[in-house]
Amino acid sequence: MILPIHTFGNTVLRKVAEPITLDYPNLEALIANMFETMHKADGVGLAAPQVGLAIRLFVIDLEAFREDKPELADFKAVMINPEIIDFDDETISAEEGCLSIPGIHESVIRPKSITIKYLDVNFVEHIETFDGFKARVIQHEYDHLEGNLFTDKVSPLRRQMIKSKLNNIQRGKASASYKVKTASK
Repeated sequence: MILPIHTFGNTVLRKVAEPITLDYPNLEALIANMFETMHKADGVGLAAPQVGLAIRLFVIDLEAFREDKPELADFKAVMINPEIIDFDDETISAEEGCLSIPGIHESVIRPKSITIKYLDVNFVEHIETFDGFKARVIQHEYDHLEGNLFTDKVSPLRRQMIKSKLNNIQRGKASASYKVKTASK
C-alpha cells in the first residue's frame, strides 16, 4: 500500500522518534508499505516519520544505482532502533534531496563513515561500519529519527536562499510526483 509522504512543516518530522519492540502492530506490513512507497516515489531511503509515524525505523534500497555504481545495487536494509555509535572525523560534501522536501537539493557535509548499531527485521542486533554513499544515506534517514532534516545542515546563507521554497512546501504549494500529506492539509 502506498502511504502519503509527510512534507516539510508536518510536526512529526520534528519529533524524536520512539524505539519499538518486536510486538509492534503490523510491523511486517508497515515495512513492506514503506518499501513500496519509497520505490513509487523514486527514493532510496524512507524513515517512519516521513509516513507519519514517530518510531525508530527506516528502510533503504540502493538498487536504483545498479548501472552507475554496481557496488551499491545489492544494498537493501531495514534498520530498527538504530544508534550511530561512531562518526569518522573525515567529512565529505555532497548534494542531497529528500522526499519530504520535494524540489530542493543542497550540498550537505557529513562524516565519511559511520558505525551503527541496529536491529534487523527479525530483531537481531548488528553493529556495522559503512562509508561513502551508504553512510550518507543512513545518516540522512537517521536524522529523520532525531527530528532533523537535511536542510538544517546547509549553510545559513543557503538556508536563507531556500526559505521561500520551504515556506511554499509548508503551505502545500510544491508539486511532487507521489502522494504527499502537506502541513496545510
